[in-house]
Amino acid sequence: MKSVRMTARRSLAYLGGLSLGLLVIHACGGNPDDSKEIAEDQNDERFDDRKSEKDANFLVEAAAINLEEIKLGELAQQKGMMEDTKALGKMMVKEHTAALDELKTLAANKSITIPEVLTEDGQDAYDDLNEEKGMKFDEEYASMMVRGHKSAIRKFENASSNAEDPDIRNWATSMLPGLRAHLENANICKDKAKEMK
Repeated sequence: MKSVRMTARRSLAYLGGLSLGLLVIHACGGNPDDSKEIAEDQNDERFDDRKSEKDANFLVEAAAINLEEIKLGELAQQKGMMEDTKALGKMMVKEHTAALDELKTLAANKSITIPEVLTEDGQDAYDDLNEEKGMKFDEEYASMMVRGHKSAIRKFENASSNAEDPDIRNWATSMLPGLRAHLENANICKDKAKEMK
């Protein structure tokens, strides 16, 4: 009888500890849900057909890009060693803020939810860049701008041809010249940073 009680106590203690552990894991579950995932989930519930969902996902991606470029541009103005880096950062903040404002209006008109805060990937990129110092910061920032804008141009070119909604197609098309100019400026900045090293 005694051994049965002991076994029962041990089982209860184990279950109690397990429950507490799960509660702690749940309560401290790390990062809150990613702003991009939240927006995509809300849009998935709202749109039935794949084409509308695809358009919505493009706007979500575009918002994430703009938010990241703004935050990284602010950081470049603070930490950049070269005037070119600071100027590139300033241009990114100004022009991506304007693009984000247009995007917010477009998304609202189409009842599409977009992220309003930096995504987890965007925050990771910011944190990684923030660890760099001196000319290494300038070179890495410019390299990130080159990679990011090459990727963005591909996405916007695709949407400018394939988006179902004509307003979304037209907006994507209107953004391409600015994105290409950003890429050109980022490449110039990257080359100068390499020379200064």
